[in-house]
Order: sequence, then structure tokens, then C-alpha cells
Amino acid sequence: MKTFLILWAAPIALLGSWYGLSYYDMSFGIFMLTRQAHDLVFQIYGHILGIPPETIPPLVARAIAFDSLLVFAIIGFRRRRKIIAWWKARQAPVASDDLRSVDNLSSAP
Repeated sequence: MKTFLILWAAPIALLGSWYGLSYYDMSFGIFMLTRQAHDLVFQIYGHILGIPPETIPPLVARAIAFDSLLVFAIIGFRRRRKIIAWWKARQAPVASDDLRSVDNLSSAP
């Protein structure tokens, strides 16, 4: 399961860090992190896909959100017994005798 999460999170982290650094032109002397490279990459992808380049980032964000939903659904399905046990323990009624005692009651008017 750790490998599955790493293989899911690593490309998202890499893409997100590249996008953030190149969008704000924090290149640190590396061409691939410049705004010029950022615009060029999206221009190439837009040309290949036949769509305007400015529509690609929202599409990628929606794809990442959908993939994340699938990953968390798989994790939830695999751990459903633990989750159900936790939920039942959380919903179990608390004995009222444990919470109240004569010593703890306020004598305020």
C-alpha cells in the first residue's frame, strides 16, 4: 500500500512543484523552471490536443482530483473493517453514570 501511495503522490508532487515554480518564474538558473518554458510546454500540449493552452491546467487539476478520489476510495475499501469498527466505537453510547456524579454537580442557584 505504501508503494501504491508513493507511485500516486510522487508524480503529483513533481508536477505541482514544477507548475508552481515555473508559473511564478522561480527558475534558480534552470531553464525548465522559467515562465518561458512553462508557456512553451502548455503551447505544445495545446497544439497536440487541439485546445487552447489556458484550458489545460484546469483539466489537469480535475484529473488529479478524480484520481485522488479513486485512490482514497481504494484505500477506504481495503480498510473498511477498521473504519467500520472505529465508527461503531465512536457512535457507541457513553454511560451517563460515568459523566455525572453528585460531587461534580454545581450548586449554583
